[in-house]
Amino acid sequence: MRIIGLDYGTKTVGVALSDALGITAQGVETITRKEENKLRKTLARIEQIISENDVDKIVVGLPKNMNNTEGERAQACRDFAQRLEDRTGLEVILWDERLSTVSANQVLMESGVRRENRKAVIDKIAAVFILQGYLDYLANAGNV
Repeated sequence: MRIIGLDYGTKTVGVALSDALGITAQGVETITRKEENKLRKTLARIEQIISENDVDKIVVGLPKNMNNTEGERAQACRDFAQRLEDRTGLEVILWDERLSTVSANQVLMESGVRRENRKAVIDKIAAVFILQGYLDYLANAGNV
């Protein structure tokens, strides 16, 4: 069982994959697009990654506000998740991603990655945080 984790942004999608046992998440890539609503190539690339890695579940980060409300970005993520589910037929889990990008940025800063180099990998690292959070939840719930 492999799970793909996605950090959906306005122009990028960070991608992470679980190992076959569903214990750890590894960053795969950052998919970039020119315009927010141009998703055809992005969805095709995600489908290719799913197919190549025998993925059977998708986790999409849901950006909630600190007071647990949802804004415009959260609705865009819900729409994206629905499109993925319709297109792939796989179960899509929306996972609270509060502070995932902040945490990813902190890790990169502590690792000495220069600011200009962080931008290229921040979404991929955020996807790792999202997916790892979900995998840890499953492990703690005894579902793995």
